[in-house]
Amino acid sequence: MNSQTPPDLLVRAIEQGRVPDLHAAVAVRHGRVILEHYGEGEDFRMNESLGHVRFTPDTLHDVRSVTKSVVGLLYGIALADGQVPQPHEPLLRHFPEYPDLAEDPRRAVLTVEHALTMTLGLEWDESAPYTSAANSEIAMELAPDRFRYILERPVVDEPGSRRSYCGGASALLARLIEKGTGRAVEDYARARLFEPLGITRFEWSTGEDGVALAASGLRLTPRDLLAIGRLVLDGGGGVVPSSWMEAALRPRVRIDEGSHYGYHWYVGDTWAGGFGNGGQRIYVAPALDLVVAVTAGQYNLPDQPTASVVLEEVVLAGIEP
Repeated sequence: MNSQTPPDLLVRAIEQGRVPDLHAAVAVRHGRVILEHYGEGEDFRMNESLGHVRFTPDTLHDVRSVTKSVVGLLYGIALADGQVPQPHEPLLRHFPEYPDLAEDPRRAVLTVEHALTMTLGLEWDESAPYTSAANSEIAMELAPDRFRYILERPVVDEPGSRRSYCGGASALLARLIEKGTGRAVEDYARARLFEPLGITRFEWSTGEDGVALAASGLRLTPRDLLAIGRLVLDGGGGVVPSSWMEAALRPRVRIDEGSHYGYHWYVGDTWAGGFGNGGQRIYVAPALDLVVAVTAGQYNLPDQPTASVVLEEVVLAGIEP
């Protein structure tokens, strides 16, 4: 039996300075809260400083690229309603406003699944800071037409052959949702995902054109992140079709030794997750009946260890297998 619980281990990690910029951590196992912690520190809404914040259960927080995983869930809901194309369908068929791009045989082979798995094969680089136009996601937001910007990137790989991290893929999926449902993606999310989960407050940052940032703009509380994780644990929870959850969490393209990418969700041997810049995390471990949500403020730093320490050295180390 473990002598130290997750709260004990977190106190020690904080004292040792191993979880810098930790804003919140919540974990539920077997339906019971085993860890809930709220800290304080400087926070940001995208690149806008919010100053020093004391976090509470009701404090909204940027979840950054966890937004992508939420968009993946929304796509599955819309697909079940027959409002968006099937993954195997040609992508550019559903962007008829760009006939010149559809005429390019290298682009004509692109499918919706290539966007879902980020294997579009288009030139895309998010290695520069998210404050710089050298970052492709930022350049996309600055472009006169973000969707043309994405779809006209040079073809550098065979589509489907390699995952290249691409916020543009998420933007394309959100646009397909908007086209098919006739609703802004944030309004669709409110009605079809958030309200059924009891999520009553959220924000979704937009670009200068007023379009929601599908790659990174969502703001949720840690408890609401946890609710999304529990939905995944429950196979969709009656909100997202179970067939879509199974498809989304199937390993489709290798990222590294220990992880693959599904349909906008990361997948390991025993876990699934959503990851966001700065240390935002949803972690789902079905065999352990465990869901963890972490928010942190390590935005744009080259190393962002806090979420991993919370998961591995606090939660997983503090529970019985």
